Amino acid sequence: MNAQVLINSTVRQVTVLIAQLATSGGIRAPLAQVANQVFVELARELEAQGVSRKVSADMFGMALRAYIRKVRRLTESATESEQTLWQAVLEHIKKEGFVPKSRILTRFARDGELEVSSILKDLSDSGLVLCSGSGSGAMYRAATDQELGQISALAGSDGLDELAWVLTFRHGPLTATQLAQHLSQSVEETLVVVERLVAEGRVQRDGTRLFAQEFVIPLGSPVGWEASVFDHVQALVQTICQRLQAAEPSDVVGGSTYTFDVWPGHPHYDEVKGVLAAQRARLGELRTKVEAFNRATQRTESFEEVVAYVGQCVRARELGKAVEDVAD
Repeated sequence: MNAQVLINSTVRQVTVLIAQLATSGGIRAPLAQVANQVFVELARELEAQGVSRKVSADMFGMALRAYIRKVRRLTESATESEQTLWQAVLEHIKKEGFVPKSRILTRFARDGELEVSSILKDLSDSGLVLCSGSGSGAMYRAATDQELGQISALAGSDGLDELAWVLTFRHGPLTATQLAQHLSQSVEETLVVVERLVAEGRVQRDGTRLFAQEFVIPLGSPVGWEASVFDHVQALVQTICQRLQAAEPSDVVGGSTYTFDVWPGHPHYDEVKGVLAAQRARLGELRTKVEAFNRATQRTESFEEVVAYVGQCVRARELGKAVEDVAD
């Protein structure tokens, strides 16, 4: 297997997905920190898998000292220790009240003008900081709690409850603080969501720990698509990772991809296009039977969570004409 070709192709598909998510529904989500986030998450995951920093640096094509310096810079501000640069800049603006961009750049000169400018743009795009003017003459101030509430109300919170629900289901039991970190929200904002989910019976509380016994977004639901996308991607990634780690092929862990070329009038046209609906119906019936048994039986302390993912897409093709391997 040529791992480099596989990695390059996978990265391309992930960037297609990120671009689609960032522009879905007409939104233009900030992407300034995506590259840095990818680097930091990769570094953390390599370390979690037991890869030394020296080997990790070599995998990134960097000298060890440069690698360590970059990891430290992206995870901790060089100016304010034990704080990310993003947090340090926001706290500085809050403290100053109303501050020109030139003074902010001077305050964080050791972190680099490009990095600080990117963070200022991200803070402005997110509504946490309000900007007046442009260029070097720009002035910044932190949004008040009242303004943040108004921005949140105008932006709407559709889908946030479902995201909190699926994160609790997949990562729980966890505390409200841990859930807030997953959601990139404040603990106070997260607690409001938690109270709604607990009141609705979607999330359960055991002391300070939160957990969910199920996660279901009804087909055709007007909200919750973000949570569904996350659950699809996580299931796919976990399946592939477990398969890569498996020594032998298995009928329990893994996946298969089937492609059918059909057209209107083809004798199997409806059968092929109905595969997804048929699998949904079959797996829905199976889940109902399993849940009924589990409710009537004392569950064992340890159990296996079997996650089955079923997906299907349809691409228009023309005979002899190549298409880009991206989402249509």
